[in-house]
Amino acid sequence: MSKFLTELNIIEVGDKLWQLHRNLIYQSDLLSRTFVVPKGFVTDLASVPRIPIAYQFWGGRCHREAVIHDYLYRKDSDPVTSFMMANRVFLEAAEARGKSIQVRYPMFWGVVLGGRCSYHRRLVKDNFDSAKRKGGAE
Repeated sequence: MSKFLTELNIIEVGDKLWQLHRNLIYQSDLLSRTFVVPKGFVTDLASVPRIPIAYQFWGGRCHREAVIHDYLYRKDSDPVTSFMMANRVFLEAAEARGKSIQVRYPMFWGVVLGGRCSYHRRLVKDNFDSAKRKGGAE
């Protein structure tokens, strides 16, 4: 059964940027493995547009799922996944956390339609370096 094995523990390190204070561990049935998003990873969480109605319905709803998704979008994530597999894991994680169909499917289609320009553009370590420059890394 897909599930998060640890809680999300983040600290703010910049404008709309958050850094994992502890590893986030997720067990994925879709990928048939457990993987770790490492402490220090920097994320913008879910990038829901600040359009009032959209943000009212979907803003702040899938933080854990967004961290997993951001991690899998990096070209050196472990495991390295395809664009659609990363998006499917987001959907799987949202379902595993009990998000309703009205939340998880619009957010899934949002990352499918809006995520291509971010996929495999950065490395996991880029996040660590960015946070260190801003004083966020320990």
